[in-house]
Amino acid sequence: MLSGKFRIVLLLEFEEGGVVEKEVAVLYKWASVLALITIFYNIAEGGVSVGFGLGDETVSLFGFGLDSFVEVISGVGIWHMVRRQRKNPAAVPDIFERQALRITGFAFYLLTFGLAGTAIVNIFTHHHPETTFWGIIIAAVSIVTMWILIHYKVKIGKALRSPAILADANCTKTCVYLSFALLFASIGYELTGIGWFDSIGAVVIAGFSWKEGRESFLKAKGIGCKCQTNCP
Repeated sequence: MLSGKFRIVLLLEFEEGGVVEKEVAVLYKWASVLALITIFYNIAEGGVSVGFGLGDETVSLFGFGLDSFVEVISGVGIWHMVRRQRKNPAAVPDIFERQALRITGFAFYLLTFGLAGTAIVNIFTHHHPETTFWGIIIAAVSIVTMWILIHYKVKIGKALRSPAILADANCTKTCVYLSFALLFASIGYELTGIGWFDSIGAVVIAGFSWKEGRESFLKAKGIGCKCQTNCP
């Protein structure tokens, strides 16, 4: 549960002069905490998803888990960015952030081809996962968790008037879209037993991964990306 002090800070109506230095420090502290929560949640989500994905032979859940692991790299870059902005809001992205974005981009591209190729093979071989039950559970938990993170990232971003933090909040929406893709694919298979539901879900996740990879490289090159649609 968030402290009363934090809630009060977020509900302040800011005047022309903006927030005082102490309140800025509190907000940046919580921005850093949210970035760390995102990182550790993705690590846990990735491990659980990959484990159940392998055990149940569901490529959409397995791919979802790998995507979560790639998001960890991006998340570390975001956390580093928040720490940098806390010291100097006007500072430009450093080498660490750009390198993290490039690694993220390459990883997303590799994931795209791997998922798409596996999904196509599964469609032609009529592969059926054992169950997609855990895909439903993990997707539902992810949707709720990500929307909570988005809610507070937006509040903090607006309070600090930080385009970068607001962009990160919009980027988190991609995780929600991925979760919905996994949810629909998993429910579709559980209700019908048709194997291509799982494969189509994997293809959709691969599509999002491609977009995330592209946005990572654009951001690494310094091309403005507001994550108005999808960004890692």
